[in-house]
Amino acid sequence: MQTSVTFKNLDSSENLKTYVQDKLNRFDKFLYNPAEAKVVLSVEKFRHIAEINIIGDRLNINGKEETVDMYSAIDMVLDKLEKQIKKSKQKNRERRSGTKAREKGIIAEDTAPMDSETTREIKIKNIEYKPMEVEEAVMQMDLLNGNFLVFTNARTEKVNVLYQRRDGHYGLIEPSS
Repeated sequence: MQTSVTFKNLDSSENLKTYVQDKLNRFDKFLYNPAEAKVVLSVEKFRHIAEINIIGDRLNINGKEETVDMYSAIDMVLDKLEKQIKKSKQKNRERRSGTKAREKGIIAEDTAPMDSETTREIKIKNIEYKPMEVEEAVMQMDLLNGNFLVFTNARTEKVNVLYQRRDGHYGLIEPSS
C-alpha cells in the first residue's frame, strides 16, 4: 500500500512512520487492487489525533481518532477502518450474490436441495382483509409502513393486492374475471 504520512504540530518521527506503514500493510489482504493511504498525525494541546484516508479498490474510507497517546490513536483509527472495509466488502458480496433480495423474499430460496422426493417449504400466513376503497387502502398501507396490503375492493367486491413499487409509487393487482 502506498502511504504518505504528514505530521502537524509534531516532529516527524521515523518510528511513527514505520509503525503506521506496518499497520496499514495488513489491509492489503482486504483490498484486491493497490490502494493509497494518506495519514495525518497531529497534536493539539494534549490531544493526539490520527486521521487516515484510504482510497482504492472502489473505496474511499476515512477515519479519525483522538486520544492522549499517538500510538493508541493510530490503533483505534485502524480498527475503525478495518470494520468499514469489511462492511463495505460484505455489502459488495451481498449485492453480487443477491442475498438481500432473498432475505426480502423477492427471490424464492429453497430450504433443501431439490431431489425427486423433496419439496419446497411454503410458509403460510393467514391474513384478514376488509372491504375498502383503493384510496383508503393506500392510506392504510402508509400507516402500516408495509410493502403490500390485501383488501377487498368495495366497488368490485373482489380481492385486490396493493403493493409499493421500487420507484416509490404504488401498484394494484386485481383479478380480471
